[in-house]
Amino acid sequence: MLKPHPALAELRQRIRFLESTDAGKGVVLPFGVEVIDAHLPAGGLQAGALHEAFGGAGEGFAPEPTLFVAGILARQQRPVLWCSEKRDLFAPGLASAGLHPENVIYAEAARANDVLLLMEEGLRYSSLGGVVGEVGRMSLTASRRLQLAAERSGVMAFALRRWFPREGKLCEPTAAATRWRAAALPSTPLQMPGIGRGRWRLDLLRCRGGEPATWIMEACDAQGRLAVPSNVADRPAAAEAQRLAA
Repeated sequence: MLKPHPALAELRQRIRFLESTDAGKGVVLPFGVEVIDAHLPAGGLQAGALHEAFGGAGEGFAPEPTLFVAGILARQQRPVLWCSEKRDLFAPGLASAGLHPENVIYAEAARANDVLLLMEEGLRYSSLGGVVGEVGRMSLTASRRLQLAAERSGVMAFALRRWFPREGKLCEPTAAATRWRAAALPSTPLQMPGIGRGRWRLDLLRCRGGEPATWIMEACDAQGRLAVPSNVADRPAAAEAQRLAA
């Protein structure tokens, strides 16, 4: 029996999401990349769940996890609530990953702890395609509240960890269903002078019911889609990342 094309499988999932009377409960959003979807227990990211994303070693703003999250939510084609404390989010950057300004509701918090409250409030509205919160510390209790709120509404939640300990001291335990790290690699080489499509090392550090994994991916395009670079499709991700970094 032939396997359905990944794009067709993703389209079917999105139709189910839009038609669902439970606003995404039990719905899975596939990446449309076979190597990732086949590794995830549900075949994609659970809609009614909390997920985490952060960048490489160091602190402060990291564009890769921001664009990674934007690309995922852009493919849902529903409004997104984006909660933050700082005013350094670059809207055209989100648009480059498919998440256009007219589909984003920005909520600015006066204090860091208020971001978590805004996220929890936003997760009450099942009409949203997702809720993002730029957070630093997030206790296990706070993450459980967000996970339960996401389960009740069926809305996907992302904790975008902008401030975190350096390499070797990862974020504290949380109730998130998945934890992702996106870090920049040299861009795709071109046959002429110029800058090719960005590349990321994408690490799945934690997955409920699944195993960690690493992939080398081309960054999100204007429709929010990742892609496997043609010259690394048959190579182990960790070995290719070391080669690119050399």
